[in-house]
Amino acid sequence: MAKNQLGVLNALDVAKTQWYHFTAIVIAGMGFFTDAYDLFCVSLVTKLLGRIYYTTQALPRKPGTLPPNVADAVNGVALCGTLAGQLFFGWLGDKMGRKKVYGLTLILMVVCSIGSGLSFGKKREGVIATLCFFRFWLGFGIGGDYPLSATIMSEYANKKTRGAFIAAVFAMQGFGILGGGIVALIVSSAFRNKYDAPSFNDNPDLSLPEQADYVWRIIVMFGAVPAALTYYWRMKMPETARYTALVAKNAKQAAADMSKVLQVTLDAEEEKVERMAQEPSNSFGLFSKEFAKRHGRHLLGTTTTWFLLDIAFYSQNLFQKDIFSAIGWIPAAGSMSAMDEVFKIAKAQTLIALCSTVPGYWFTVAFIDYLGRFTIQLMGFFFMTVFMFALGIPYHHWTLKPNHLAFVVMYSFTFFFANFGPNSTTFIVPAEIFPARLRSTCHGISAASGKAGAIVGAFGFLYAAQSQDPTKVDEGYHTGIGVKNSLIALGCINFLGMLFTFLVPESKGKSLEEITGEDDGEGG
Repeated sequence: MAKNQLGVLNALDVAKTQWYHFTAIVIAGMGFFTDAYDLFCVSLVTKLLGRIYYTTQALPRKPGTLPPNVADAVNGVALCGTLAGQLFFGWLGDKMGRKKVYGLTLILMVVCSIGSGLSFGKKREGVIATLCFFRFWLGFGIGGDYPLSATIMSEYANKKTRGAFIAAVFAMQGFGILGGGIVALIVSSAFRNKYDAPSFNDNPDLSLPEQADYVWRIIVMFGAVPAALTYYWRMKMPETARYTALVAKNAKQAAADMSKVLQVTLDAEEEKVERMAQEPSNSFGLFSKEFAKRHGRHLLGTTTTWFLLDIAFYSQNLFQKDIFSAIGWIPAAGSMSAMDEVFKIAKAQTLIALCSTVPGYWFTVAFIDYLGRFTIQLMGFFFMTVFMFALGIPYHHWTLKPNHLAFVVMYSFTFFFANFGPNSTTFIVPAEIFPARLRSTCHGISAASGKAGAIVGAFGFLYAAQSQDPTKVDEGYHTGIGVKNSLIALGCINFLGMLFTFLVPESKGKSLEEITGEDDGEGG
């Protein structure tokens, strides 16, 4: 125990793993399950939206697709909302408390998940406008979940297994992606069996039954279910002792709350809390010289690494359609009915999630408190760099049919090492290395930087990855630098992420107050 650390905080740091730890993981983790489900489920239904609202009678007939500007809006508006929500709710979590704000984000997610599946009228303009409106505010709520879930888990955990607990919360994102694929499989299978439809090439009109409009709405609205189920338990969680004692300066309440949680008797050290509040090291603000001196390098490290990681991570999704088509998981659109296409896309996403996405998250959970945050992040960026260059430099080699399987295996490894690497650690570290009064805010800034990278990855590379041959460009797009050069560029971005990782401190095995210097005026 550090010389000035409060007894209640030390009790949390040295507590053995107990039932309340697992309860906190599930409560916070279900928010992340919902976040991932809501963010990624739209990719399962965009092709269906194109068929329903953008198929024309013009010859030659072909399945409708969303125009580039509409696809950008549908996919990107939630990311923009998430970025705004991370900044706003991160700041609010430090002002009002973690618990109060936690409920607000969940209500917003429930309402907007349901709203996303509703629409004004039957015209495509009304449907897309409604979908984009609700998905922005859905993203806003999701954005709040990032800093709040990470901060709450870090402040509840003991110092020995804190990394594993925060990683376990974030790992629920993998199950959310998997859950989206499974829900889409079930819904599309049910409708496919009930309304047997021919392929588009056989009969364009009958390939899209009227009831197909319900499919995307059910898939999108289902995201409200896990969020609603979690609300009651979130409201029963007490405020974290670190916020109550170090930010709200209420030592009595902190001791009372944690006495119930830990089932031990804890003293309210009111004089010590007052004395700590007088320390200059516990009063500087975010925009002060003292913050820049102590934590400026750390904030630069967390924002840049998360930004660079998300450029690579989100742009990886661009190449899925090419890969799935190359190995026959997704046949040509014309050879399928609308329900067949949803089913095949969902099956492909489910397989990728099972084989690489979910295992990567749980490898981090298993090893983070042994290897440390720094080692896992550096290793992850390193292998992502290696695999991106290995895919990009000899790209023509991988386009040959005998090499498709090896291409998919290496592509899957980039996902694996993103999740057993910086995709997990960039979430964990900002929740540990900043003072309690600024923790949620700094995590929100770091996460928002990541979402800015996601927007660059999802849209910048969407255009950049277009073929250099004008005859091979997707409809509605201009020529780009091609997939090969895009993969090489992503390799360079991952290498930069590896370099910026050296700005981020190791926090393994230390108490939060020891890391930040809140207990003795040192640290940082």
